[in-house]
Amino acid sequence: MANTGDISIGMVIRYNGELCQIIEWQHRTPGNLRAFYQGKMRNLKSGKLVENRFRSGEEMEIVRVEYKMMQFIYPEGDFIVAMDNETYEQVYVPAILLGEGVKFLKEGMDVKVTFEGDNPILAEPPTFVELEITYAEPGVKGDTATNTLKPATVETGATVNIPLFCNVGEKIKIDTRNGAYVERVKSSK
Repeated sequence: MANTGDISIGMVIRYNGELCQIIEWQHRTPGNLRAFYQGKMRNLKSGKLVENRFRSGEEMEIVRVEYKMMQFIYPEGDFIVAMDNETYEQVYVPAILLGEGVKFLKEGMDVKVTFEGDNPILAEPPTFVELEITYAEPGVKGDTATNTLKPATVETGATVNIPLFCNVGEKIKIDTRNGAYVERVKSSK
């Protein structure tokens, strides 16, 4: 068994019988009181954030997890189908684990999947993806001085706010964590 001093951000622990990932972990020593650890955790089943205080030296159960880079193949209902690049085994991963990033996935992209035993418990899309704009209103010529954005649809069907100078057929880089436009991708011709 590990104790509170062994915990770090990103670890997965079993807390009240549920799997939780550590989001924040701080050691606090207030004035003349005893030291404690303040932890913010995300419940991996429900997605809810939980905050709690732990005594210094308190025993905690760290869950051993395995990370695998898998290739996204296609969505199916409430799941995505991902393939292990080494064994070619296909795994059904609940799409809710990817959050909003699932709408930016394109066939062939790599997805980081975390397993406890054979069960997928976490999934992360690539941080940045390059997608082609399939629909956008044309920009007005000369209206580039302001930081004005317009909605556009990309090849996966997701809607992203882009600058006025971006047009249909161009590739853009998108941050999957917040769905924001990052930059226009220069074509390598």
